[in-house]
Amino acid sequence: MLKGRSAVVTGSTSGIGLGIARALARQGANVTINGFGEPEAIETLRAGLERSHGVGVAYSAADMMRPADIAAMIADAERTFGSVDILVNNAGIQHVAPVEEFPPDRWDAIIAVNLTSAFHTTRAALTGMKRRGWGRIVNIASAHGLVASPFKSAYIAAKHGIVGFTKTVALEVARQGITCNAICPGYVLTPLVERQIEDQARTHGLPREEVIEKVMLERQPSRQFVKVEEIAALALFLCGDSAASMTGTALSVDGGWVAQ
Repeated sequence: MLKGRSAVVTGSTSGIGLGIARALARQGANVTINGFGEPEAIETLRAGLERSHGVGVAYSAADMMRPADIAAMIADAERTFGSVDILVNNAGIQHVAPVEEFPPDRWDAIIAVNLTSAFHTTRAALTGMKRRGWGRIVNIASAHGLVASPFKSAYIAAKHGIVGFTKTVALEVARQGITCNAICPGYVLTPLVERQIEDQARTHGLPREEVIEKVMLERQPSRQFVKVEEIAALALFLCGDSAASMTGTALSVDGGWVAQ
């Protein structure tokens, strides 16, 4: 399906990003993964993806807070694989606090990683996509890109921004064979969410199971976590030819959250 294509997936050494990278590799795309972790573990992951799916897999340690790192990551992927045809902006961090107590440095970091990095990756990748007349950009937003919750001001501002950015890019490249869409997951059981569960358990003095049921999944009518594989399957569809007319959308995968 994607044989001969090349993808860059940010924040892909674990969680949703890794699930998407695996799905793309399984369909024949060469992939550049990106994220933090122990070097030996990352090399094991990279080599395993390459061996399992018979594609090229590269790793970039680019820091999503550093524009120069981001530009170098896209340039390296183009040199290594000849193109960047698919870009998945998934990198994200979180912090929870009331606005008046929100540390300014955490606000700046969340906006940089969750929103501004997508501008820098897209800006760098679009030139080649336009030249080739084909491209797929998938931005991982959130249910919090469509609705708000208290104490997550930076994250919600960033994710709302990603949805707006997605629409703007889609309009700019609508006649050039390039699509840009956003996926808006509800709660997915990733390392990021695991840390939130631990934080909430400490804050509220509740056991883990009660935090999941009464705090995390209270707004998710299905009362189930979204699976990483579900997000990866949708991203894969958006990268294929069957989704050529889908662009500028914000697609909810949230167990009914924003239907309320």
